[in-house]
Amino acid sequence: MSNVDTSVAGATDRAGGHEAAAAAGLLSGLDEQQIARIRRIGSRLFAVAGCHLYWYGVQPIATGERSMAAIESAFCRELGPLRELRVVPDARADAALAAHRSVVGAPYIRFYAGCPIFNDSGVAVGALCLIDYGPRAFDDDERQLLADLAAQAERELRLQELGAARIDLLKKNKSLRRDSLLDPLLGTWNRAAIARLVAVEKERCDGNRQPLSLILVGVDGFKSLNERLGQPACDTILVKIASRLRSCIRPGDALGRHIGDQLLVALPGASHVVAESVAERMRRAIMLPPELGDAGASLTVSAGTASSNLFPDADAEELMRQADLALYAAKEAGRNCVIQARPALA
Repeated sequence: MSNVDTSVAGATDRAGGHEAAAAAGLLSGLDEQQIARIRRIGSRLFAVAGCHLYWYGVQPIATGERSMAAIESAFCRELGPLRELRVVPDARADAALAAHRSVVGAPYIRFYAGCPIFNDSGVAVGALCLIDYGPRAFDDDERQLLADLAAQAERELRLQELGAARIDLLKKNKSLRRDSLLDPLLGTWNRAAIARLVAVEKERCDGNRQPLSLILVGVDGFKSLNERLGQPACDTILVKIASRLRSCIRPGDALGRHIGDQLLVALPGASHVVAESVAERMRRAIMLPPELGDAGASLTVSAGTASSNLFPDADAEELMRQADLALYAAKEAGRNCVIQARPALA
């Protein structure tokens, strides 16, 4: 066995064979353009009829094709997974291949050389093979070149796996960032996120010369409700309230938990008239059956609205302050009502 054979065999022994690759689900391989490039290099570098690269456990798509390339590739696959570099100078003189149908019959393959391809964990996941139709010698220099070409395929495979891992990491990071912006109980935006969204929408609406309206909704008598029913029951009520409020707004509107039982809604492009109408719809939605938890039909909400067309000089923070003042006014007015912030209230 040559030095190249020994080094490849040693790497395969450490890898534990191709079965581990299948178990680990590492059979994705390279794309067609990368495979075609490596095949072209192999065919011209070694002056052989065919160069093939394939993955263990991944079967080619059945097309009914009987081209020479398809037959050669099938021949390579039929030899089974490689655990080391293998060279057959003359298939007719090889005990294992002499009776093979592609050797004794068309297309009369005579020469074969193959080298396993390893992933980043040292597991054999595929092979790079050479096919020719005349017997030929294959010296140590050529064996090294074949091992080098297989190593190039390995590097491209690792780059692809790194790219896939990076995409997966970006998706996970995006999911984590989104989770950090959500209220864990209600699944709405949390306080920091809704405040940031209000600021962004205020700037955008100002740029488009559109109004921005806010609705701040609070559960009437929530403190006594919490004392009477307990926190778990009140948490359930808040979840159901958030769901009903969400059903009253458009997909482009934003709903977030402001403080405790208060939920803040941002309505880009909505005037004070629209905001008041939406807030009233929300108030009525909370009173509709089925009853929310054990609170019964007595459960109500109050709401305060603030609109930039009534407060043209207000920034996002001031607009939220006006909505808070309006909610406080609604509570003072007897609850279960909607109060719209107007300059006179300030």
